[in-house]
Amino acid sequence: METSIIISGFGGQGALFAGQLLAHAALDSGKEVTWFPSYGPEMRGGTAHCTVVIDDEPIGAPIVRHPDIVLALNMPSADKYEPLVAPGGLLIVDSGMMSRPLRRSDLRAFAIPAHQIALECGDRRLANVCMIGALLAFSDILSRDAIIGTLRAELPARHQHLLDANFAALNTGYTWAATETSRETNERVVANGG
Repeated sequence: METSIIISGFGGQGALFAGQLLAHAALDSGKEVTWFPSYGPEMRGGTAHCTVVIDDEPIGAPIVRHPDIVLALNMPSADKYEPLVAPGGLLIVDSGMMSRPLRRSDLRAFAIPAHQIALECGDRRLANVCMIGALLAFSDILSRDAIIGTLRAELPARHQHLLDANFAALNTGYTWAATETSRETNERVVANGG
């Protein structure tokens, strides 16, 4: 089944790296994948986003209008992409970067404290990997082992000293989201009288 993902944030937040991480993990898992980056003229502080499409079958086009999943690393990204997520889709935002509540009720939306988790793991730049961990808990698109293997293989040499911190951010994001998913399921059961 085809799944389209947009990851968006300021330049320097690692949106493109997060997309590459998903794309390489998908390839290593035997999936078909496209990775389509886009960024403003400023390398740091400007906007950066990428689209990743993952499927078991060949992919027709790398561009999507209404993604199934959006990871918004900052407020401008949430503003831009919240209206575009496909109904029933998934929106994950960094709660530390939000200045308003999420508005849509026709999708699964979660605000994870990714920036705070990243700081606790040792580096604020790990928020992107924390968001990937949350994505893996909210969606069965890829396994954590696939992402861990890709981190080992693809993390640039100059950042190898951050490998353990990346694993911590990935696992903490996953655990946080798994807890939220459990809470969401319990609330749904209670709401339905189960």
